[in-house]
Amino acid sequence: MLRHSPITLKGSRIRTGRSNFLRMIRSSLDDSSILLRAAQYTVDTYVKSGMVIGLGSGHASGMAIQYLGRQLRTGVLKDIVGVPMSVASASEAAKAGVPMDNYQDNSQIDFAFDDADVIEEGTLVAIIGRRKLQGEESILQEKSILNAANKLVFIVEENQYKRGLEGSVPVLVKGLNWLGTAEEIDDIFLGDAEVWRRPSIGQAGPLGGDFPLVTREGHNVIDVIFTSPIVSLVEVAEGLDKVEGVVDHGVISKFPCTVVIASKNGLNVVDKLTADIVG
Repeated sequence: MLRHSPITLKGSRIRTGRSNFLRMIRSSLDDSSILLRAAQYTVDTYVKSGMVIGLGSGHASGMAIQYLGRQLRTGVLKDIVGVPMSVASASEAAKAGVPMDNYQDNSQIDFAFDDADVIEEGTLVAIIGRRKLQGEESILQEKSILNAANKLVFIVEENQYKRGLEGSVPVLVKGLNWLGTAEEIDDIFLGDAEVWRRPSIGQAGPLGGDFPLVTREGHNVIDVIFTSPIVSLVEVAEGLDKVEGVVDHGVISKFPCTVVIASKNGLNVVDKLTADIVG
């Protein structure tokens, strides 16, 4: 069930609910400006003084972190602690002057914001982890913080929110017998997807080349690359969860969840009130 109510900001119109999306007032803002407005709207609407905040990775999250630091410097917000999801978000927080703490398994996260690679329209199920991992970045840490948050907002552009998703779903697998795990995944999605091991350098391929990517936890990254539209991300996640050797994957289904969608026409805000939790 999706909750929607109109909201207006100076210079653009924000509406919630897909049915209203095409009727928004056109804005003259460029892509970077409207994404910045989405980041600022997220901080202004959901972040309160005294919160512990999960700090996401990506362009929009970087903007939100910078704006969060500005609000702290001017005294609009106080006593905020940021928990970075990646080296990049920690770097942005340090530059912005946002106090930080490390994530622990028992950490209490009041709110988190993040970028997503794509989000399934209607269900708000998201995919993270498609981008190339840098340094000590960890899909597991990012996903753990997202799932630990009491409230979650994804900040995306219009073309990232749609039905019939295509592209890849990253899957973390144990290094030992990774090939057997990859073959089992390939059997599940036979005819609908190709299964490649992600390389650390060079070109991708089924075997990942001579330099496969190994995460800081010691896992290989398998990209399940769908060649036809994904009917249901929930079913994809359920199938992956049953494969022995799969540690986790980049599918996120989090309740409660909100998506702030930036387009040249303004912002669209969609809330998920009820959903099946994939984890």
